[in-house]
Amino acid sequence: PETVSTDYDTANRLYFEPLTEEDIMSIIKVEKPIGVVVAFGGQTAIKLAKTLDNHGVRILGTSAEGIDIAEDRERFDSFLESINMRRPKAVSVETAEEALIAAKILGYPVLVRPSYVIGGQGMSVVRNQEELKKYMSIILSGKTGNSVLVDKYMPGTEIEVDCISDGDTVLIPGIMEHIERAGIHSGDSIAVYPPYNLSESMTKKVCDISVKMARGLKTSGIVNIQYLIYENELFVIEVNPRASRTVPYISKVTGVPMIELASKVMLGEKLKDLGYNEGLYPVARYYAVKVPVFSFEKLSDADSIMGPEMKSTGEVLGIGRTKSEALYKGLCASGVDVHGAERGENGVLISVEDYDYSDAIKLAEKFTDLGMKIYATPDTAKAIRERGMDVTTARNISESSDIYDLLDSKAVSYVVYTGAVMDSSVGDFRLLYRKAMNLGIPCMTSIDTALALADVVSAAYTQQNTNLVNINE
Repeated sequence: PETVSTDYDTANRLYFEPLTEEDIMSIIKVEKPIGVVVAFGGQTAIKLAKTLDNHGVRILGTSAEGIDIAEDRERFDSFLESINMRRPKAVSVETAEEALIAAKILGYPVLVRPSYVIGGQGMSVVRNQEELKKYMSIILSGKTGNSVLVDKYMPGTEIEVDCISDGDTVLIPGIMEHIERAGIHSGDSIAVYPPYNLSESMTKKVCDISVKMARGLKTSGIVNIQYLIYENELFVIEVNPRASRTVPYISKVTGVPMIELASKVMLGEKLKDLGYNEGLYPVARYYAVKVPVFSFEKLSDADSIMGPEMKSTGEVLGIGRTKSEALYKGLCASGVDVHGAERGENGVLISVEDYDYSDAIKLAEKFTDLGMKIYATPDTAKAIRERGMDVTTARNISESSDIYDLLDSKAVSYVVYTGAVMDSSVGDFRLLYRKAMNLGIPCMTSIDTALALADVVSAAYTQQNTNLVNINE
């Protein structure tokens, strides 16, 4: 609201009121609008659509019925069946016993989450029966009365698409691919435009399905669709009948004024009359990377391990001629120090769970090739050593001062940790993260982020050898 309140071209009047039924209806009673736009107010505004519709308030853009189909799990599943599209298998449960049965049927790992939450609150990937019991005990102790959703977790590639539809023509300004695999909240993921690992046939399939879904939901205005590609199969994660956080970025880097177009479409104008055709808009000649920004130095007690629950408090944009250059700019803008190795802090500390060993070995190989020394906690060190690489073991914080000594001596440039979020090692991680943050050492809790960082370091970018990109060309 603050940015709107200073722009008199955007709003004639601004209300600082909670987005509740009572407050909104009081404003509508005073203003008597011809209609209400809910698509630009995030998930909170979307949840008011049915209430507004029940009070006879006209919803501009996608109807309350279309919004309900996208938001209601059972109706959305039926809609996906009607267009022959799949999403990861899921079961709704009420008790811990039901959750254990569901997980056994679906197969571990599973993604568990309470119903009716925003920003992935309370969501977690659990990998065994003991973790699931702990999770259900915590969630059920809250006595919210809502069911818990158990989804089959697929660690595939996440794709994000924003569409504008006028009911006839569906425009796709751009597609973004996440660097982190599914399981990290989209707001915490690094997203790349254009997608760097998407085949031509899969791109066409994504576009075809997006057009079909936008039309099937009778979208008028803007819609955000999140996909998962797993074992070369396309799944739908969710459809948001509203503007998402990627809209400003896609608008900036493609030159498509998405909010302006969506607003005109909501008021009855046609995309073709506005100069836009159906399908994917021509791809830009450069890469753009959206990088999340975190505020853990200010929120000292916050859980900083990345997962399905959103932790970031902002985002920045990096633009470059190559993906690595754009990512370098984005990481620097987000506050990540990518030049530690150049100052003699020539090591990386790795501590991962057993399911990340294969990726940790790839990571160790990349940093070893860069001439960096590898340090690792005992189990991770054993896995790396078995592959014939040199690695120095650093005992856990609860056992010795090895890790603190490494950080204090500036022997380490980066820390990579992907431990479990519900076992005794969490205490160790919090101490490690706090120490690294105080010393300005980047600490990554996603192996995919660390692999991307290794590629950026190997590219040896500096402020002197990067180029400004004119996005208006």
